Amino acid sequence: MPLNKPTICVLGCGTMGIAIIRGTLDSITGSASVQSSPKISHATTATTTTAVESEGEDDLLRPAGFIACVSHQDSAAKLKKTLGDQVKVLHGTAGNVQGVNEADVILLCTKPQVAKAVLSAPGIQEALTDKLLVSICAGVTIEQLQSWTTPTTTVIRAMPNTPCKIREGMTVLSCGPNTDEQSMSFTSNIFSTLGRCRILDEKHLDAVTALAGSGPAFACVMLEALADGGVMMGLPRDVATELAAQVLQGAARMVLTTGAHPAAIKDSVTTPGGCTIAGLLTMEDGKIRSTLARTIQEATTVASTLGRDKK
Repeated sequence: MPLNKPTICVLGCGTMGIAIIRGTLDSITGSASVQSSPKISHATTATTTTAVESEGEDDLLRPAGFIACVSHQDSAAKLKKTLGDQVKVLHGTAGNVQGVNEADVILLCTKPQVAKAVLSAPGIQEALTDKLLVSICAGVTIEQLQSWTTPTTTVIRAMPNTPCKIREGMTVLSCGPNTDEQSMSFTSNIFSTLGRCRILDEKHLDAVTALAGSGPAFACVMLEALADGGVMMGLPRDVATELAAQVLQGAARMVLTTGAHPAAIKDSVTTPGGCTIAGLLTMEDGKIRSTLARTIQEATTVASTLGRDKK
C-alpha cells in the first residue's frame, strides 16, 4: 500500500490519540524532543537503528494532516481547544465515516470493548479498503481486526504506554501477514516520535501490555515507596519524591544508554559492608524480586482476556 504524505485519522481520540498527534506534529515542526534520537528496534537484533534512513523517504512518509474523531459534540469542542487549528475534529458515527474516508491511515484508539462496534458501523469497512489500520486496543488481535475490516486493509497492532505523553514512551508493534515495508516504516516512525519503538511477534503482546503498558503504574508504586522511606527518615515529601524519581530515571537511562545488565549496575553501587548491601538484603527479605515478577505474570494473564468475545 503506497503512502505519500498520508492523512491520519484517529478514531477515539483520547489521551493516547492526543499524545500521538502532538508528538508527530512536534517532530514535523522541529520542536525540542525529550528523547533527541528516537529509535526503532527489531525483535531479532539488539541493534537499534534510526526510524528513517533517507531524507527523501522521510518527506514521502511525513503526514499531510490529522483528523481526530470522538463520540460526542462536547468532546469535540474540548478537543478543538486542545489541538487547535492544525487538526480537523469530527464527532459521532458520521464523523467517523467521514474521517476514515478522507484519511490514508487510521489509528484505532478506542476502548477494546467498543472496537468491533466502531469498525462495524455502516460505511467504515468500505472506507477502510486499501488503507492502513493501526490499533492500540489491548487484547484485540490482528485476526479479529482483519475480520472486522476488509482483506485489502493492512492491519498493525501497537502497544504504547502513557509516558508517550512526554515523549518518553515505549511502543511495541506487531504486523499482520500482508504488511508491506512502507506501512511498517511509517508506523514505526510515528511511534518513534513518542519515545522508543520495537517490533515483535504478536504472541508477545500480552506480556508487553503487562510490562510496558501497565509498567508505569508498577514503577510509580516503587517510586512512592522509596519516597516514603525518605520521608520516614526526615526528608521533606517533595524532596524525597524528586530524589526517588530521578534515581529511577537515572538507573533506567544507564541501562538503556550503556547496555549494561541491571545486576552489573547494582553491583557497581554495592560496596562490602556498606549501606547498599544492607538495603538490598532487606529487599530480598521482602521477596521483592518474585513479587514484581509475579506482578507481570498476573497482569499478562488478565491482558490475554481483554480481547475475548469481540468477534
